[in-house]
Amino acid sequence: MSLRIYNTLSRQTEPLTPLESGLVRMYVCGMTIYDLCHIGHARMMMAFDVVQRWLKASGYQVTYVRNITDIDDKIIKRAVERGISIRTLTDEMIAAMHEDVAKLGIEPPTLEPRATEYVPQMLSLIGQLQDKGLAYQSSNGDVNYAVRQFPGYGKLSGKSLDDLRAGERVAVADGKDDPLDFVLWKSAKAAEPEDAKWDSAYGKGRPGWHIECSAMSCATLGETFDIHGGGADLQFPHHENEIAQSEGATGKPLANFWVHNGFVRVDNEKMSKSLGNFFTIREVLAKYKAEAVRFFLVRTHYRTALNYSDVHLDDANQALNRLYTALSLVPPAEVAIDWTQPYAARFKAAMDEDFGTPEAIAVLFDLAGEVNRTRSAALAGLLKALGGCLGLLQLNPAEFLQAGATLDEVTIQALIVERANAKAAKNFQEADRIRQDLLRQGIVLKDAATGTTWEAVS
Repeated sequence: MSLRIYNTLSRQTEPLTPLESGLVRMYVCGMTIYDLCHIGHARMMMAFDVVQRWLKASGYQVTYVRNITDIDDKIIKRAVERGISIRTLTDEMIAAMHEDVAKLGIEPPTLEPRATEYVPQMLSLIGQLQDKGLAYQSSNGDVNYAVRQFPGYGKLSGKSLDDLRAGERVAVADGKDDPLDFVLWKSAKAAEPEDAKWDSAYGKGRPGWHIECSAMSCATLGETFDIHGGGADLQFPHHENEIAQSEGATGKPLANFWVHNGFVRVDNEKMSKSLGNFFTIREVLAKYKAEAVRFFLVRTHYRTALNYSDVHLDDANQALNRLYTALSLVPPAEVAIDWTQPYAARFKAAMDEDFGTPEAIAVLFDLAGEVNRTRSAALAGLLKALGGCLGLLQLNPAEFLQAGATLDEVTIQALIVERANAKAAKNFQEADRIRQDLLRQGIVLKDAATGTTWEAVS
């Protein structure tokens, strides 16, 4: 079965047919860098890390572009508050982001363009839109996009112009011909620092958020590419506006697939800095192992909302312990994945259906159970190799299991039963091995006439 992906634009799951055989070009809207990244940001980057990994595992070359927005109202405000230049602030936050996501095993994109490096391309695109009657300069100096002049506006979000008019809140003083229009170039304000201003044919100013991504994606991937991704909150207005800008200028589709990941929620509300209900990646990693956090983010389907809580992270850690425990029972053999092997075939079928990580991880647990029963080095190697497709199970099992965590009770009781079965079969070597494995992980078994009990020791 070929890889199928849910396309927000068509609202259908469709087979992936790259524009260029064997190569997938993907653009994902990245971070606005003014503070540390939180776990909601990690969810977005993790979702497309899995996409990138599976595309490569499927034999594709991937050009993955994830931009950085390094000029924005919030960035300017934070730099002024701290009394530092915009570049100093953004360099600091970019370095922090790279450090945090590397700990989660998120692979870097092929390219990571910064918006401030593409201002000439943005101004060129604005000029094209103006020449086509899709942009105009207002009395306040801003350059705006004329939404009603683009016939396809609303096709991604499913919003009609009438729906949008019903919710409009823009005042005439904003200088727009129509309340639905959005800014392409922001005229400089006297109070803004000089490093937030660029010279242009429209006067000093800076780009609007939406035009940044249109210019960067076109410059790095071409006028049309395979996949455009980002968080579900970007579907409207950001991605809708990108389509209007890019397709308005070129007359070509911007991307063949639009892919959006679900929110991380806290108490049934989207995690966000504006609501103050966020946890930075660093805060979470101070409490939980990095791979447990990765497992927590990966095991839910990327399009599904994810509920954040300590309970869910504890459960993810215990689940990952069970997989590593299977790998600790027998050294995994080095194996190349044979996709016709039944477990591998099930894993592939799950991932090929819109990156179905929940079903793929269920295969890992089934395979771990088989490793526990058979002590097969080849199956242990397959477990490790399949886990690697998701960025999991690549650590030394002993080191992972000893790294500040104990086995959960379900796993311990299962191993006690395995040991009892081994003793009943007079396989005392195996029974002793299980006892020693548990002892190595801080679990002491106590045999008595009434059965075996255990206790954890430090």
